[in-house]
Amino acid sequence: MLNKRPLWVFLSLGVFAFCILKNKNMVLPDYIPPPVYPVPENPLENDTVQLGRLLFYDNILSVNNQVSCASCHSPYNAFAHTDHALSHGVFDSIGTRNAPALFNLAWHKEFMWDGATHHIEAQALAPLHDPKELGSSIEELIKKLRASTFYQNEFFAVYGDSLINSSRVLKSIAAFELSLVSFGSKYDMVQVGKAGFTTQEQKGYALFQEHCNQCHVEPLFSNFKYRDNGLQVDSILQDFGRFLITGDEQDKYRFKVPSLRNLSYTFPYMHDGRFDKLRQVLKHYENIAYRRSLDVKPLLLSFNEQSDLIAFLLTLNDKEFVFNHASSFPNKLRESLTED
Repeated sequence: MLNKRPLWVFLSLGVFAFCILKNKNMVLPDYIPPPVYPVPENPLENDTVQLGRLLFYDNILSVNNQVSCASCHSPYNAFAHTDHALSHGVFDSIGTRNAPALFNLAWHKEFMWDGATHHIEAQALAPLHDPKELGSSIEELIKKLRASTFYQNEFFAVYGDSLINSSRVLKSIAAFELSLVSFGSKYDMVQVGKAGFTTQEQKGYALFQEHCNQCHVEPLFSNFKYRDNGLQVDSILQDFGRFLITGDEQDKYRFKVPSLRNLSYTFPYMHDGRFDKLRQVLKHYENIAYRRSLDVKPLLLSFNEQSDLIAFLLTLNDKEFVFNHASSFPNKLRESLTED
């Protein structure tokens, strides 16, 4: 049950959340650590960000012009997806992993579940070339963009000339992705003294700090490292995580620790989307004691304690971010498709 507060308190919270989310100058709260990459200022007025936004939502990136980045990274799911466990690509292809949420990427040093990509501007190349995702290539994409009057004009508006090359394309997509910053949850309001946890949320917060904070480190709620959390390997997918990149036996079964922010919007959970509900995740951590050597310990909580922990986790939802029209499908692209 929500605490009873005067109307002005809720209004002030809403205004503050709106400012953190849409803050025109993208001023980060003091408790947030410095990002690895600079967060774009004035994203709505940043031409590179807006060009990247167009590309992110445009099916032109795929070999059959039917799939976009947003097909797997929906803004209404905190730029993840919820309608299936594994990502779907061109020609109804099914991938091998769940599409990770795209927010607060400016704090990541490596990308993908296995850390295969080491730079934000190279990140888009993997899905672009993957035959089960976009199934195209940077060369083919450049060819199509150069043949588009719409994109000739857009690149000219940003760069002062109509040169379309891989550097500009990747830089633009990266700029848009770096603009996806989510620090407008109730948790964030509490951190700046604009809200307070309920009794149940406070109990859950204490449980989180005792059992979860080693991997899901505040305030980003991930340490961005690779951990073996005891998931049994899918007999069909045969996905061994970080090991596929490094070849190091110690990296077998290890996947990147995801952020716990926006959990209500980013299910299903785990790298292969095997769990639909948070209680299923907690049940998994309760039963890992009998499995191989792990990076985590069993999480033995009562039903009520699980409820308390989930109550806290729900304070990490950032509704304003998820429904922010500034990062949704751009009207300019919709109008260009109508004209065509």
